[in-house]
Amino acid sequence: MSRIGKYPVTVPAGVSVVINDQILTAKGKLGELSMAISGEVTATLEDNTVVVRPANDGKRARTLWGTTRSLVNNLVTGVSTGFVVALEINGVGYRAAVQGDILNLQLGYSHDIQFPIPDDVKIVCEKPTSITVTGADKQRVGAVAAKIRSYRGPEPYKGKGVKYATETIRRKEGKKK
Repeated sequence: MSRIGKYPVTVPAGVSVVINDQILTAKGKLGELSMAISGEVTATLEDNTVVVRPANDGKRARTLWGTTRSLVNNLVTGVSTGFVVALEINGVGYRAAVQGDILNLQLGYSHDIQFPIPDDVKIVCEKPTSITVTGADKQRVGAVAAKIRSYRGPEPYKGKGVKYATETIRRKEGKKK
């Protein structure tokens, strides 16, 4: 059983954390995020660290202990340094470009895909074949990157499509004569 919950979350310089009525709010240079803390766990602010403890010895309290600690850590990390997901595009004629607040994707369909960029996420295309999604909310950054990838996921024969930069595609052998 994991014991990630017993480690306190250190609050870096430049980030302020406030706990008020089971709502934790973190404010930093990249914005402000807040989350509701379950009644099964308690979070306290002790000398520049956030300590999460289970409220009782129940199974639900122990399962939410580590989860809440991870969510608090993601909040603090998000407002201080942010999260980045890199995507790569492979395929002849496949490319992406940011035009204002729209991400224009050309992925081999008969039409271009116009993806509106959400306000809380920043998308940059350094090259026409690479997309970088950045933001403070880890869940939101991952969801936006997954949505972009879903337009044309990588296929196993030629590896064409949109993939995560850290992802490796298992390639299949083609037809034999």
